[in-house]
Amino acid sequence: MTEAVASIHVRNLTKHYGKVTAIHDVTFKVMPGEIVGFLGPNGAGKTTTMRILCGITPASSGEAYIGGIPVATAIAAIKKNIGYMPENNPLPEELRVIEYLKYRARLKGIPRRDRNRRVEEVLEICDLHRKTSRRMIRTLSKGYRQRVGVADAILANPEVIILDEPTIGLDPHQVLMIRDLIDHLRGSMTVIISSHILAEVEVCCDRVIIINQGRVVAIGNAQSLRTEFADEVIYLLSVRGNLQQLPEVLASVDPAMRAGDPEAMDDSGFFKIRITTPSEEERGEALLARLHHHSNLEVRALQRLETSLEDIFLAATKRSWDQETPPRRAHRNNNKAPSKPDSPTR
Repeated sequence: MTEAVASIHVRNLTKHYGKVTAIHDVTFKVMPGEIVGFLGPNGAGKTTTMRILCGITPASSGEAYIGGIPVATAIAAIKKNIGYMPENNPLPEELRVIEYLKYRARLKGIPRRDRNRRVEEVLEICDLHRKTSRRMIRTLSKGYRQRVGVADAILANPEVIILDEPTIGLDPHQVLMIRDLIDHLRGSMTVIISSHILAEVEVCCDRVIIINQGRVVAIGNAQSLRTEFADEVIYLLSVRGNLQQLPEVLASVDPAMRAGDPEAMDDSGFFKIRITTPSEEERGEALLARLHHHSNLEVRALQRLETSLEDIFLAATKRSWDQETPPRRAHRNNNKAPSKPDSPTR
């Protein structure tokens, strides 16, 4: 059985800006129909990688393929096979929405007989039809401008859509609109979303690629990343009574179990306390049974907490610092102490 060609295949991609290394040996694959989050702090190298994939910026070394086509030697073909919405999403404010999309359809080489139909389709998909399509772009809110950017990106029905920070600067309602729009594309197009907003990536994406200091430090779905980076299991306990006896109870269930400091007491006298253990085994039922048999402790609730994407992100980036990856500068005086510079590139 023939293996499917990856929609995006990046291998050992590196980019230098003078003495600064924006990305180093970046390698990953995105398969057809996937929605993948490209996650990292500002300055991590996300935008640099996106621009290389789109054929806007050449790589210093390494390889990148879109639908099996090499980016470096077939830029014209790549630009027909990819839709890109940059972070700032520049739009001509003097045009109406429908005028702009028809103009872009012509630039993208959509045949004349198909242009009107395709423009109407993307207006419908992006909820820009009816009155909105006739509005001047300068009158649109930031959320609707982002919708126009997505409509432009999907206009030529490309295999791959790249969205750079699509929800930045939006209010919660606008974020939900963009999230629904991205979900509408699931399965029909391959989507890669560059972002530093963890909640958006966790909700929208099938897999996550975490980049830090220009290097990929983690790849996987939420569950596999939790397995790799979650060093402990956390339970949240709501309890009141003689809390000094709590460590003894915990030790009787699991010697490695530890209680954090109690959070502020509520009106009923209950404290919330985080209980941690390195054991992956389910300890909640046993702990609850021991607590219920302890006369000096009254339990109201006990729940096992899922490791959040924020926890995974912090653990992955911390590991990359701890491993002392090569510096962002391509040429450094080895006598200098290691530092953690912020790259001017994104």
